[in-house]
Amino acid sequence: MRKKDDEKQNSIKKSVVQLILQEGFHGTSISKIARLAGVSPATVYIYYQNKEEMLRDIYQEYAEDVFDFLLQKLIPEMSGEELIDVLIRQYYHYIHENTETFHFVEQFRSCPSLHEGCQDLRGTASLNGILRDYKERGILNNFNNENIWAILFYPVKTIAIKPYKTGSNSEDMLDEMIQIIRNALLK
Repeated sequence: MRKKDDEKQNSIKKSVVQLILQEGFHGTSISKIARLAGVSPATVYIYYQNKEEMLRDIYQEYAEDVFDFLLQKLIPEMSGEELIDVLIRQYYHYIHENTETFHFVEQFRSCPSLHEGCQDLRGTASLNGILRDYKERGILNNFNNENIWAILFYPVKTIAIKPYKTGSNSEDMLDEMIQIIRNALLK
């Protein structure tokens, strides 16, 4: 059995993301991934049994990275205002600092046939636990967590990925959105 090499695996992952964004899931093949990564197709199979497993593994790793980035600056003593501010700003910065990875995760998440069979994410459970705690402490309104997620993250995604021609800059829009979200979610 051949030995695994972290550099090769990282090159494969980057190639997967790049090709998925350029050619879509169906236009991406193991041979194209290998060619772009500078390895043989046999090398790809050292790391992944098949294309579907590879896509799921890479998605799960990168989706967890999003949560790690979001949660790294949270501390239990934060006020509700601080919690919302940190989550929104961290998500906004993640999108800007990891544009390709972000779009890969979003594209994967929106494809039910690929997303099916993925394991539950550790980060999802962590964030849901934090939201539950803030609701139990009477800081957040007792809304369904999926609705809270939508209120927190969808508007930020929209601001981060769309250039605006209204004269407002993204930071001003983000500040305003934070205030809107605080008004909606905090008791």
